[in-house]
Amino acid sequence: MPETRNPICVAIDTPDMERAGFLAQSLKGHVGYLKVGMEFFYAHGQAGYLEMAQHGVPIFLDLKLHDIPNTVANGLNALMQLEITPAMINVHATGGPAMLKAASQAIDGRAKLIAVTILTSLDNDDLKAAGFNPEMSTCDHATNLAKLAKANGVDGIVCSPHDLQSIRTACGDDFLTVVPGIRPQGSDVQDQKRIATPKSALESGADILVIGRAITGAADPVKAAQDILVSLSK
Repeated sequence: MPETRNPICVAIDTPDMERAGFLAQSLKGHVGYLKVGMEFFYAHGQAGYLEMAQHGVPIFLDLKLHDIPNTVANGLNALMQLEITPAMINVHATGGPAMLKAASQAIDGRAKLIAVTILTSLDNDDLKAAGFNPEMSTCDHATNLAKLAKANGVDGIVCSPHDLQSIRTACGDDFLTVVPGIRPQGSDVQDQKRIATPKSALESGADILVIGRAITGAADPVKAAQDILVSLSK
């Protein structure tokens, strides 16, 4: 389970250092985590990451590592040398059992390791086009990947809100669920296909809600985050 009672993880998916710093400072105390993604990390590297971490909000370092086991393990070992280690870091579950096990061993409990199952931008047709078994649903694929991750020492998964109930049944309540594709009622769907409201995702078993543009693109990001928290308690 998450280490904070605030389930909101705001996605700082921008290469703009000034904007990212403003959001981190403004949202401190109003969100549970900051997600630092590829856009920011590739632009600013370790120095930029540390500047974000110094705001004091736990960091989900969202780099989605996916390579041969040795490469992923060495990459994670390097990231674990950061002066302020991330609270969570992720890999792709489709890297397979040996990669997942190597990643878990490399992290060695220094951060929560979570595995991406099926991206929320993909649906059944996309998976079929990518060569996945067309007889299985997106949810079935995600659940199988979640079980594979758990069996190989991973702490939890990233999954669509649509896959939560199946994954909870397969993996239990102590398996961390980090859920993107969260859109407050009335928000633009944008490039996501399998989405849910914050409250419905929590009711389906989400531990952490990854929310980006609904907060970061709002005229008042703090009010947007506060409004989402209020909606969770109704």
